[in-house]
Amino acid sequence: MGQSLHTVKSNRGRRPRALKGAAVTALAAALLAGAATPAAATSDGSAAVPKAAVRQDRPELQKAIQAFVDAGFLGVQLRVNDERGEWVGSAGVRKLGTSAKPPTNGHFWVGSVTKTFHATVVLQLVAEGEIGLDDPVAGHLPELGLDRRITVRMLLQHTSGLFNYTGDLDTDGTWVPGLPATGKEWLDNRFHSYRPEELVRFALSKPAKFAPGTDWSYSNTNYTLARLLIEKVTGHSFDAELKRRIVGPLGLKGTVVPGNRTQLPRPYAHGYFRYQDAGQWKVADVSRQNPSLLAGAGDMISTTQDLHTFFSALNGGKLLPAKLLAEMREPHPKSNPLYGRYGLGMFVKDLGPGCGTVLNHNGSPPAGYAALMYSTPDGGKTLTASLTAGDAAFDLATYPKLLDGLVKAAFCGGQATS
Repeated sequence: MGQSLHTVKSNRGRRPRALKGAAVTALAAALLAGAATPAAATSDGSAAVPKAAVRQDRPELQKAIQAFVDAGFLGVQLRVNDERGEWVGSAGVRKLGTSAKPPTNGHFWVGSVTKTFHATVVLQLVAEGEIGLDDPVAGHLPELGLDRRITVRMLLQHTSGLFNYTGDLDTDGTWVPGLPATGKEWLDNRFHSYRPEELVRFALSKPAKFAPGTDWSYSNTNYTLARLLIEKVTGHSFDAELKRRIVGPLGLKGTVVPGNRTQLPRPYAHGYFRYQDAGQWKVADVSRQNPSLLAGAGDMISTTQDLHTFFSALNGGKLLPAKLLAEMREPHPKSNPLYGRYGLGMFVKDLGPGCGTVLNHNGSPPAGYAALMYSTPDGGKTLTASLTAGDAAFDLATYPKLLDGLVKAAFCGGQATS
């Protein structure tokens, strides 16, 4: 779900509070401290990282990921590529009750990072003349009865006004529940299969938040519609188009559109969900979950290596013409600024003097995992990571500071968080 609206419980058992749309990887629950370890070969068949990468002296990166573990996350795997080469490391453990570290080439649910892949494919279709960026979406998907003022651009930019089917804030700040996407209700329902049309029709049964194009609000519905649009225009599944356009040409080995598949490919780190049941805190392993709840918006699987390859290629101009890449990076002034202003499938954030601009999209499924994906505008420096939740309480208010520290360690020469 990632930068979607959802609810979380604090570590003191207070009632859930709604988080605004840009609350990126709000892993609501459960995290366990572990020991930091450098990247290396793993005993379960994980590929070894080249020695030159492993032994780079990057203590600021190891310290930054250890800070997440110290704060309550179960594990972190990190990959940074820059002018000094590649650094790969991990901290914490891969599974509760074990001492093995997270695999540095592990697979994970990427959540809303999925949106950047979809935006890229849509913009490729724009480049080919198959779709107009300002076309009414209803012209391509007439069967859904969409407001004809909603354009392709509005889907990618989150300015359609459509209700977010995983739950949304009303204009007065009241939380309006959606399909089961949080708490024990999601846990009990996490293997349910949804069809994309079902998700969209549920959203359309709710009042729009605002007239199309008049405001900004992060909504998973927009990107489920983007998937349906891609499939309608091409006549192929999104999986087939992704393989033809991105996965195949870039040689991505671990990027998957899972459909109703509930199992991560090996190797992977386990993610957990901490929840309250009858007044007691409990923990469930949610490594297995059906991601069809977030079709097009947060259902993909990938690795830090693949996310690096993809985001570097995208920002390096290898996937889109310069004009459309510039459109992708044009931030909407009303978008939530916490992690940057939103363009078309990515955030644009100014880190300040000496650091410059980074482009990013992070994400998480409903529980257990989070993914980070950052790049400089030329694609020459990237940060990709996966975080897993465990069984410890976590104060969500500390998350932005931890993230800021990690990003600045990678992009600002390790300068301290301001």
